[in-house]
Amino acid sequence: MLSKSQIKLITSLKQKKYRQQHGFFVVEGVKTITELLQSHLELYKLFTTKPFNINTKDEELVSDQELKRISFLTTPNTALAVFKMPEPKPIDTTGLIVVLDAIRDPGNLGTIIRLCDWFGVTELVCSKETVDRFNPKVVQATMGSITRVNVNYIDLVPFLKESNLPVYGAFMEGENVYKSELPKNGILVMGNEANGVSKEVEAVITEKISIPRFGELQATESLNVATATAILLSEFRRG
Repeated sequence: MLSKSQIKLITSLKQKKYRQQHGFFVVEGVKTITELLQSHLELYKLFTTKPFNINTKDEELVSDQELKRISFLTTPNTALAVFKMPEPKPIDTTGLIVVLDAIRDPGNLGTIIRLCDWFGVTELVCSKETVDRFNPKVVQATMGSITRVNVNYIDLVPFLKESNLPVYGAFMEGENVYKSELPKNGILVMGNEANGVSKEVEAVITEKISIPRFGELQATESLNVATATAILLSEFRRG
């Protein structure tokens, strides 16, 4: 049976300040939990309505009603786990790196982490204004890819200035990406959902690229940032 202190701890982890205070984050769903259990991440506690049989003292059987009390989902899954937040590893400044400038939507960040995993991008660098990678909605959207992509939150301008890699930024008025010569090693900067890349970051970008519109009316204002990231990463990997 869940204790009041357990319920209080788990529900508090919806907020970033309590995740940072306790050093824990929440994962829901059997598939994602199973992936994380097989990773380097350390389990703190697993609450489930059906045994996982993982041979651990940290597994606790709960009722559907109890799971509903601690779940962040509208329709709870059959399991919820609390993992210890790992320390980010130093940024590997070789290869292809994705940089996010103030991405606010948890679903977008989670999808971009998953895209990085798909396209073999191991380094994701975020501005401090970008949504927390351990936000429950972000974790849910990564579908386990959070274990395979190194995410760091830093001041972007000094990082980009000091990098020896070419810095590409996504802009509406950039060069047509389908006609661009893209390197295997470089940095791809994606901007905020509403405002795009900030002026400070724009000033240190060396190449502006864009995804052309093919619609006859040219009426679509912009692409979702995760969709745009998928298209651009596909082009970077084409060669």
